[in-house]
This record gives sequence, structure tokens and C-alpha cells, in this order.
Amino acid sequence: MKKNFLPLLFLLFSVSLFAETEISECEPPRDKFIVVLDAGHGGQDPGNRGNGYYEKDIALNIVLSIGAELEKLPDVQVIYTRKSDVFVTLAGRAEIANKAEADLFISVHCNAHKSQAQGTETFVLGLHRNEDNLKVAMRENQVIYLEEDHEVTYDGFDPNSPESYIGLTLMQEEYLDQSILLADFVQKNFTHDLKRVNRGVKQAGFLVLRQTYMPSVLIETGFLTNKGEGTYLNSKSGQNRMATAIVNAVDNYKKSINLEILEGLAENPPLEVNLDTAPLPSDDYYKDVTFRVQLAASGKKLEPSPRNFKGLKEVFRNKEGKLYKYYYGATSSYVKIQELHDVAKKKGFETSYIVAFRNDDKISVNEALKTKVK
Repeated sequence: MKKNFLPLLFLLFSVSLFAETEISECEPPRDKFIVVLDAGHGGQDPGNRGNGYYEKDIALNIVLSIGAELEKLPDVQVIYTRKSDVFVTLAGRAEIANKAEADLFISVHCNAHKSQAQGTETFVLGLHRNEDNLKVAMRENQVIYLEEDHEVTYDGFDPNSPESYIGLTLMQEEYLDQSILLADFVQKNFTHDLKRVNRGVKQAGFLVLRQTYMPSVLIETGFLTNKGEGTYLNSKSGQNRMATAIVNAVDNYKKSINLEILEGLAENPPLEVNLDTAPLPSDDYYKDVTFRVQLAASGKKLEPSPRNFKGLKEVFRNKEGKLYKYYYGATSSYVKIQELHDVAKKKGFETSYIVAFRNDDKISVNEALKTKVK
């Protein structure tokens, strides 16, 4: 009986193995949305020590909590620059993200100030607009002095020299609007969900953001030097709540650039649409400014027709960097664009938002609103 059973067992095992091989070969690997999480500081670099707390430990706890939640999502892959108390160079952190070809890079930190300043702020790469932003970047960039050959690695960059920041190469320019979008989601969640003081979305010259090639933000989760905020950030509940707000921001961002309507439809024959020649309304309420509603951004080139956008007409497509941006409407009236934004949200584009252009160059909505025609 054993002699007959063993060949049968081997045959069944072979068939099973063959079937699994066939399935694995027939089913292509599922594309993942890759998020690189960076806990600031670590090892011999403790970060700031406001009220006796360790920034490196708090940042790591928040990052691990973010990662634990994101890893529950089947279409998300999480990569960490560090998962323990180790030192990683700024260039090394960016290299991890670049090698992974990440969709997002998120660096988590805690702030410090000689006063009882408080609140959260999220930075994207850019030239500082005020002295406070410069000081935050200078403090975070000091870590390069712990690295060997930092003069070579960072092309002679001096964290203490304002001139170095003026000459900062903005490698992030292609991803700036996406970085700002994520930063805005983060700040809104901190403000509305957690009732934290909102210090806004800002630009400054952070070396860790300079060398990444994807949308990237640096989050200052609060001031350890503030007695109440330091206690909150050092607590398990505070860290978990901050992490949840960031997870929700990532989810909102992910939905806004990967809407199911784009991912679920097959490629259609391309329809050539040039935003330069798109007809504009005669409304001239804001001088030389065109407002649009951004519905989505995706690598998928989709025909901007009503059947693909839930019946919305006047949808335009434009190639910006590596992504196709899909816009709804075009008007120089801010009142009109708000009405169109409401229409888009009622149609299901809940994460859509208003953008502004001047002579086809994207500008901030706040800047556009300063050009009101008298």
C-alpha cells in the first residue's frame, strides 16, 4: 500500500506545485502605493531635548504607529528609513526613498523654541519666506555635522549660512504642488480633528527633502519646549492620535491622485487637449487669472469626456511632469469656481480642490485673490 501511495502523493504535490506556479505566472504582481516613513534623528543624534524629552524617540514612535496602520491597507507598501534608535544620514534617508521609487516621503519631527510657542507646521522644500522658517531648517540640517565628509556629500552646503539656502537646488520643483497638497491634508487633520494650533504649510530648505525625487513633506508635530504640547507628544495617546491624522492625510492624498474612475477604466484613444487654447469665460473679475477645479492627477492618460468624469463637461487634461492633471471648468471669477467646485463634489469628487493659473503658470489661490479687478 505504501508503494502505491507514495507515487500518488508525489503526483498530487507536483500537480499542486505546477498549478501554483501557473497562477503566480498568470497573475501580475499588484502595483503598490509606496510610502517611505522617516523618523527624524536617531542614534547619537537625539534631536531637540525640550522639557527633557527625546525628539528621536517620539518621532520614531509616531512613525511606527503610522506604518502599522498603513500596512493594513492591501495596496500600500511601507518602507522605513529606520525602525530603531540608529543614526541615518540625511542623504541616506533620501537614497532609501529614491531606490524604492516611492510615491511619498514623509519625515516626522518635533519642534523647539526658546518661548512657549506651540502648534503644528508642515514643510515642503523651497526658499524660506521668513526668519522663523530659516531657523527651523537650520536646526534640522545641523545633523550633517555628525556625518563624515559632509562637505563632499552636500556640495559644501553650510547649514549656518543663509547664502547656502539661497543657492539651494530645488530638485522638488516637479513635485511641489503634490507635496503642498499632502501637507495641506496633514495640517487640516491636525487642526480640525485634533484641535492643534495650526502654524500652516510652509517652505524651507531642508536637505532631507532636497534629494528626494517624489512628493515629500517634513512634519513638525509640535513643540517639545511647550509644557502642554511636550507632555501630549510624549504620551502614547498623543502619539497615536498624531499618527492617525497623518494616516488619514495619506489616504486623502492617495484618493485624490488615484481616483477609482481613473484606475478602473481601460485606456481610451487620446484626445488632444491643450490648456493654452481652452476657451475661457469672459468674466474678468480677477486680472490675468484662471481658476480651475483639479479633479485628479494620475499616470493614466484618459479622455476628458463627460462619460469618464461622471457627466461633468468642460474637463481638461494637461501633462505636468510625470502626471496627467484633470481640471474642471475655467473662469476668472472666484465665486463661479466655488460653484463649480460644489458641483464636482456633489458628483463624487470629494477630494477635488481649487487651483489658480496666471498666464498658464500655476500660482497659489491666495496669490490669485490679490489680483482682484477694482
